[in-house]
Amino acid sequence: MWAWAWAWARRSSVGDSLRACRTCGRQFWAWLGGRWGKSVRACKRYRRELWAWTRNEQVDLPHVDQLVASVAALHMSAPNAGNGERDTEAPIFLLSTAMRSGSTLLQRILVTDPRLLLWGEPFGEMDLVSRMAEMVSHSVSPWNLEWSENLNPTSDNLATSWIADLYPPGENFRLALRGFFDRWLGEPARQHGFARWGLKEVRLGATEATLLQWLYPRAKFVILSRHPYDCYRSLADSGWPVCYVRRPEISIDSAAAFARLWNRLALSWSELPVGFPSFHIKYEDLISGKVDFRKLESWLGIEIREDVALSVAVGGTAKRPRLSRIERLIIAREASAGMCALGYSRGSSL
Repeated sequence: MWAWAWAWARRSSVGDSLRACRTCGRQFWAWLGGRWGKSVRACKRYRRELWAWTRNEQVDLPHVDQLVASVAALHMSAPNAGNGERDTEAPIFLLSTAMRSGSTLLQRILVTDPRLLLWGEPFGEMDLVSRMAEMVSHSVSPWNLEWSENLNPTSDNLATSWIADLYPPGENFRLALRGFFDRWLGEPARQHGFARWGLKEVRLGATEATLLQWLYPRAKFVILSRHPYDCYRSLADSGWPVCYVRRPEISIDSAAAFARLWNRLALSWSELPVGFPSFHIKYEDLISGKVDFRKLESWLGIEIREDVALSVAVGGTAKRPRLSRIERLIIAREASAGMCALGYSRGSSL
């Protein structure tokens, strides 16, 4: 009997050991496979980011000075037009330095005032405002404008005059462009019972803001920025295949493309003239409770209940604790000027 018990114990011990070895083996290969999979994904990301960086696609868009000069030319025959002395329309435009900067959070905070509706990136990929700013910036020949200024549509000699370049006044052109936004954004907001309206966008810079301020002299602009490392980490980890600044010409599908957009927008704000109606907020201050909302609401003429919006977590896509070394290198190189202008460190976002 003792011999049988001893043999049984030996068989049980060996069986347990074999089972334990098989379990360890499976766990080891699973661990090794996970490590290998991560390495393969990291190599693919590394190659994709480097390849995108070598494409060196630059986007040339009008500067503020170019738009201002064109607007001045359009107003040769109506120099005092658009001063806004009797204009009571005061939309709020929330503009941020590219995607994933926390603009939706700030949008939610601002609309805690029940009188205000901020539309969120409506038809953003059409890039309507930027295209309109380009159109106005390019304007027309000053010679044609000067010729048209000297023509009188009510003249008795109209039929015998050179009227090939007969334009309506520049102020009518401004009001026509403004009418587009009134009907597109303002009227639907009023139909829903909102006294104030506005727009949140992540693709617009100082040139577009200058255009909107030309159309709405009493408009207010809230500018939001976030460290580009954190913006791109959130964007890259979101799982979206590609984002567009202007579909299909300008896409954001790499660290280089994102950094160039972020840098262009960040630098553009230095082009604004002194006294431009803007209020700059950093996302880092927003989430750490350093924003003076009382000052902001007084400036905007609204009532903000930030605690309501901040009480609920919405969104959040970043999965990695930090970007890869190559992603940080690309962004630091491509966005260094903008980071310096807005006071962000190239070393870390923390």
